[in-house]
Amino acid sequence: MTRPNSSAGRGGPSPSWVPERYGGLGLGLAEAAIVAEGLGGMLAPEPFTAVSLAADVVAGGDNEALKHDFLGRTIEGSLLAVLAWQERAGEVEASGAGTIAKPFEGGWRVTGTKRFIAAAAGADAFVVSACGPQGPMLLLVDRGTPGVTLALDELADGRHFGTLTVEDALIKGDALVASGAGASGALSHALDHAMVLCSAELLGVMRRALDLSLDYLRTRVQFGKPIGSFQALQHRAVDLHIQRELASAVLDETVSALDRDPGAVPRARLASRAKARCADAAMRITREAIQFHGAIGFTDEYDAGLYLKRAMVLANWLGNPAWHRRRYGALGLEAES
Repeated sequence: MTRPNSSAGRGGPSPSWVPERYGGLGLGLAEAAIVAEGLGGMLAPEPFTAVSLAADVVAGGDNEALKHDFLGRTIEGSLLAVLAWQERAGEVEASGAGTIAKPFEGGWRVTGTKRFIAAAAGADAFVVSACGPQGPMLLLVDRGTPGVTLALDELADGRHFGTLTVEDALIKGDALVASGAGASGALSHALDHAMVLCSAELLGVMRRALDLSLDYLRTRVQFGKPIGSFQALQHRAVDLHIQRELASAVLDETVSALDRDPGAVPRARLASRAKARCADAAMRITREAIQFHGAIGFTDEYDAGLYLKRAMVLANWLGNPAWHRRRYGALGLEAES
């Protein structure tokens, strides 16, 4: 298997849940999760979840003309846009208050910096959160807009996060995706769904990493017998199988519940539950996969290390397990009060 390349995947799978009136298939989150899981298991360098996140935000906005153009071009593969909303580490639900949008000649003059942008390397445009005169805003900013610069930071798995700097960039009025409560609602909804798709990618990663390990245990011979016949390794393999099945069950329950649109607080709790469970399980399984393989597992040429590196990136993107457990608990207290 070759090392993933962050610039690949331009013509990758498009968001399957996009309504048919915008050119999509109109499927649900469960179907999108199946795609994400498959891509995770292949370590495909496709920006599926990042593109889905941006498309979900635009679909939840109130600019119908922009929806038709943006989602249509996303579906056909002529536009790759991603969401730029984070400004500081750990602020997964940040409102974008550090990026300012001021009215200017029928449009907006925007200044600010966005960090940790997934799939930024190949992006044509960015859905940027900002603070305007009436509160939160979401704007579509083309990469080539004067005043817009992008810097890339390489990740452990060979892909990149981007840092988008916007200095007095002039954005047309028709590039407004949403504002006020509509912008906050669209961003919150999209982030929760992206957390679930990221969880599905993690499930694909851990499935394949465990399968690789079990195959190795069956074929690697020491002391005249396969190492999979050693009881200590069997017990560890069973523990990892249980972790994988628990993660799968939680994810299945989550996508089924979210497709019924349970409301903002239950949706957020379900998304955090799935992300925390899948991230923890993926990190444990991929780390132990290295141990099962011994010295060969540490080499760059062997696939086990690639799965560990992908798990490391996905487990921390959109909130690490500790952040999601805190969020789950806080939302539970909020629901009870």
